[in-house]
Amino acid sequence: MTTENFNPEQQANEYENQSPVAIIKLALENFDNIAISFSGAEDVVLIDMATKINPDVKVFSLDTGRLHAETYRFIEQVREHYSLNIDVLSPDTDSVQNLVREKGLYSFYKDGHKECCGIRKVIPLRRKLLTLDAWITGQRKDQSPDTRNAIPVVERDNAFSTKDKQLIKFNPLSNWSSSEVWDYIRSNNVPFNALHEQGFMSIGCEPCTRAVLPNQHEREGRWWWEEATQKECGLHEGNLKK
Repeated sequence: MTTENFNPEQQANEYENQSPVAIIKLALENFDNIAISFSGAEDVVLIDMATKINPDVKVFSLDTGRLHAETYRFIEQVREHYSLNIDVLSPDTDSVQNLVREKGLYSFYKDGHKECCGIRKVIPLRRKLLTLDAWITGQRKDQSPDTRNAIPVVERDNAFSTKDKQLIKFNPLSNWSSSEVWDYIRSNNVPFNALHEQGFMSIGCEPCTRAVLPNQHEREGRWWWEEATQKECGLHEGNLKK
């Protein structure tokens, strides 16, 4: 199916209360040119579900150059566990070097994370998404009450669509809680990042991620020096309230 013949609003209404597996089936049955975005625990749940439907599902991951050592080992663990060819995307070398030369290695603590994330994450993602008709993400409504509380299970990705083609975005775990994700991980022997055993819940780049205390929300460990309503790196820019 082409994206022009797919109505995301209609499908979002029909599948709002369907299981993640049903939503993944909808995605894979309607789009051949589709991939799963992989970085964290939710995404491996998606990979586990999707490979049971199609073992050759496409998967990509963003290597910002500043990930934890545990995260790099985690990517390799997932690749081997599911016998996948993970497309690992890197940022433009010149752009990174120019940023570091002009502003140093930790400019985001002073002027916000948007510029660094834009270079290391958003631009590589945009380049990848231009080659796809649809993508699957592990976003959940309860990950961030400030930016993700209204995520539909299917949507038109206005942040990355172009004037020539709409991009469809599937969020099969939108209605799941963190507890449901971890129940699935334990029940199905799904690999997970070793940092989770050290108090890390939401894991990004090493300088911008820290462990959280008991009863803290998981997103409090990301960009903790910034306003909660702006805690999106740009990959899901459409979640920000205008």
